[in-house]
Amino acid sequence: MQVKLAEALLRRKELLGKCQVLANIKQNALYEVKATRKLVSEGIDDIVAQVPKLTASEVTSEFDWHARQLRLVDAAIQQANWTTEIEVGPDVMSDYIPNK
Repeated sequence: MQVKLAEALLRRKELLGKCQVLANIKQNALYEVKATRKLVSEGIDDIVAQVPKLTASEVTSEFDWHARQLRLVDAAIQQANWTTEIEVGPDVMSDYIPNK
């Protein structure tokens, strides 16, 4: 599939963002509190039930998929970076020479 370099750069940024979000998911973010019960007559002070929102394998699988896509688009961008030449002015690549 042929895409513009700008599209590939945007896709790389998007995938990097998704990978960062998935990598930062904390274990407690995988659960939500469904029920809380306080001060019941049987002497139980507190009951809290945690229900999984996602499994760790779901998060890992999604992260792995996005990370692979990121590596593939980055490799294509790097290939274009090494094989594409651009036209620049004569002074762009020269070093600074202080005036005396």
